[in-house]
This record gives sequence, structure tokens and C-alpha cells, in this order.
Amino acid sequence: MQWRVPMNGEQTAQDYEAARLAALVEYHILDTPQDPLFDEIVELAAIICQAPIAVINFIDRNRQWFKAVKGLSVRETPLDISICSHAILQPGLFVVSDTTQDERFTCNPLVTGEPFVRFYAGALLKSHDGHPLGTLCVLDEKPRELNDQQRFALQALANQVMAHMELMRSHREQKRLIAELENARREMASLAATDVLTGLLNRRALERRLRNTLASIKRGASPAAIVMIDIDNFKHINDNYGHPVGDRVIKRFAQRCRSIIRQADVLARWGGEEFMLLMPHTSVDEAYQAANRLRDKLARQPLVADIAEPLYVTASMGICSLKEANSLQERLHVVDQLLYQAKDQGRDCIVLEKSLPHIERSA
Repeated sequence: MQWRVPMNGEQTAQDYEAARLAALVEYHILDTPQDPLFDEIVELAAIICQAPIAVINFIDRNRQWFKAVKGLSVRETPLDISICSHAILQPGLFVVSDTTQDERFTCNPLVTGEPFVRFYAGALLKSHDGHPLGTLCVLDEKPRELNDQQRFALQALANQVMAHMELMRSHREQKRLIAELENARREMASLAATDVLTGLLNRRALERRLRNTLASIKRGASPAAIVMIDIDNFKHINDNYGHPVGDRVIKRFAQRCRSIIRQADVLARWGGEEFMLLMPHTSVDEAYQAANRLRDKLARQPLVADIAEPLYVTASMGICSLKEANSLQERLHVVDQLLYQAKDQGRDCIVLEKSLPHIERSA
């Protein structure tokens, strides 16, 4: 097609066609299922214009596609036989009173063969920014004209087609924005609950999980265990190796902790070099076994190996139960005291609630 390009001094026919096709794609209309509203519009156009054929069509790159059609059994035709491809080159209503008398269409297969089109009238379907997308057209097998009322009605119905498409486009955009907002809300919620350095839950998020777990226990769930973990001599690591190495220690310590816990367990960075582990449906003795596995792993493998001297760390831990009769603040106070007792015993220790003499120290 040879486009009548707006005189903007720069835009070529190819640029204009690319912009037109981009505008068509924006409406997400091509190859969509039939829609009763569009079907009613072609029925109404056929009745008002007293035409046996009425079509809502869109001009794609190499085809003419019908969104709604009355009087034809096809949903698309090649672009080279489309009368509508000529209609969108013209401003306003495009009317061909007798196709056999118009040299553009005398050899058109739609004129020389079925459905033997003799009359055509098409009202432009224009995008919100003025690009011609297709037409609402009526066709007849005999030459004829439209009166003024029919011309007005055909264009008015075309405007309704575009109004509905604009509404559909707005709804899609609204859904997209709502989805983006929901994703942003989830991301913000995740960030608000996540420790940036380790990717673990932060203190606030873990306190919420602790409250929920305690509520479940009060409703009959099994008791849980709380493990407070502190990296020993962490200030010494920062002072001697620098904060970047200290950050690597924190991150890798978190990974080491993850390696010894179950899927149901909840690990969080409590603050600084302190971590907290919530172990649902777990006794203090069972939690001790997990804590001891962590201590053994720390002893066997350095946390940072790619420095002059591989860096090993130890950790002190306190473990208490979380039961129906407990309050959360009291439990947090108890586990904190147990941790400090482990440190007082020389670090690299695990102290269990109600087992203060039972202090474990690595060899």
C-alpha cells in the first residue's frame, strides 16, 4: 500500500506503517474470539444500511482480519484483495457505489467472484492517536448509495467499536497496573521482612512467626524450641580482617546454619552477629542435636578459605522451649540469658534450658 503520510517533514511511509501496526498491536484485538458486542454492531450496521454483509475488520501486515462478520463465512482474507485496505487510506467514510466502475476493484476476486461485491461503504476505525486500524464496512451485491442518515449511523457505530476497544485497552492497562502494584507490595513486604545481607528473615519478621507459633501451640500444637546463636569473637574478625570479610562471614555463617535445619524450621538474623532459630514441633534435646551438628560443621570447615590463613569460627548457643504456658517476651529473655551463659563458659558452647550444668564445649 502507498500511504498518504502526514506532512511532518521526517516520517516515511515505512515509518508510518510501522507506527500504525504498533498501534494495532496495542489493542490486542487480532485473533481474539468472537464478542457479542461486536457481533451486535455488525448486525445493527447491516440493518441500518440495508446491506446483506457487514464486517468489523482490521488491516494487519499481510492480511485483513474480521473481528465480527455478517453474511460471510471467512474470518480473514489476503491483504491484496482487501477493499478495506484502500478505505483506510482515505479520511472519513469511504464509499464505492459500483465496484465494476472503479478501476481499483474491477479485477478484484471479491468483485469478479463470490460474493460478487458491487457496493462498499467503510467507516474508519482510528486509534486514540489517529492511526487507521481498519473499518466497519457494509457490502452489497448490487450498486447503490447510502443516504445521509445511514452514513452518519455507520460512522457512529464505528466510533462505538473504537470506544469499546479503548475501554478494553483501559481495563488491560488497569489490570497490568494492579498486578505491578501487587508485585511491588509483595516485594516491599519481602524487603521489610528480610535481612539484606543474608536473605534471612529479620528480627521483626521472626517475632511475628514466633507469635504465630505460640498461638498455634496454645491451640494444641506441639511445643517448639528456640535456639539463639552468636558468632564468637566477631569484633576480632572485623578488626583484623576488615568489614568486607566480616560480611562474608555473616553470609556464609547463615548458609552453614541453613544446611543443618529442616524445611519447617525458621532461621533469622536477630541482629549483628546474632541469629535465631525457631524449630516447630521440636523438643530442647532435639534442638540440641541440630545445634551440635552446626558446631561440628563449623569446626570441620573454614567459613572463609580464600585468604592468607583459612578462617574458622565458633558459635555460642542457648536453647529453650516454647510451650503453651509461656509468654513470648519471657522466652526471649530466657534464651538470651542461656546464650550469655554459654559465652561465660568460654564460648563454643551450647546451654540448654533447665540443664545449666549440661554445658557442651568443643574439644
